[in-house]
Amino acid sequence: MSTKNAGLAKKLGYKNIRVYLDGEPAWAKAGQPTYATNDFVLKGNVVIIDLRATNKAVAGRVPRAVSVPYAKLADRVDDIPRNAPVILYSDRDEELKAAVKDLRQDGFNYVSAIEGNYQGWVAGGGKIESGPILSTEIKWQRKLGKGEISVAEFKKATEGKIPNTIVIDSRTKEEVAENGIFRNTINIPLDEIHKRMNELPKDKQIFIHCSTGARADMAYQQLIKNGYNVKFLLLNIEDAECDCEIIRP
Repeated sequence: MSTKNAGLAKKLGYKNIRVYLDGEPAWAKAGQPTYATNDFVLKGNVVIIDLRATNKAVAGRVPRAVSVPYAKLADRVDDIPRNAPVILYSDRDEELKAAVKDLRQDGFNYVSAIEGNYQGWVAGGGKIESGPILSTEIKWQRKLGKGEISVAEFKKATEGKIPNTIVIDSRTKEEVAENGIFRNTINIPLDEIHKRMNELPKDKQIFIHCSTGARADMAYQQLIKNGYNVKFLLLNIEDAECDCEIIRP
């Protein structure tokens, strides 16, 4: 995606263009911070955790935030759904950085922070709520967006249990060669979708995936515009939830 976007930028007249090929997953793995947008904080299907002392959360907190003081985070980690986007904030930068690091090392793939912590949220005009905290239960349920397929249904397709269905892996050939491919799946890289559509029947259902779902979404958009019956998987395929059988090269 980075190289494709760089190409688009070049066509638009930009000249000083650089590409970070390893992308956000490598950035996060290196311990670098990622931040959630205010809109995602307020409207996203996310888990928001307030790491400050409980009395501070009572005085004022981000809407929907669950109070889990950092000292108790390790004890509550199993209460957090591992495939949920988790957004953290505190009132101390070092505490926030430590919490992000802890969750990532514990296997959470979607961890971000509110930039500037609680102070930054308030200074930026973010909404707040206050008053007694009635519950610290962490509730979250995966909601499928338009065109998405559930992991359970996708897995059935790779097991050959859904008739008249084609599963497409839209990763690059190099990725497939290095990491293998799911059973009953064909590899058509994202940048080849437009020229290989004639290989795909319109009387069958198509499920498509990549490594995280971003490229699968882009392939879905191309296919849906051309009249195909298609859905895509929005999930990091390294997630334990996605335990489809892999055929190694």
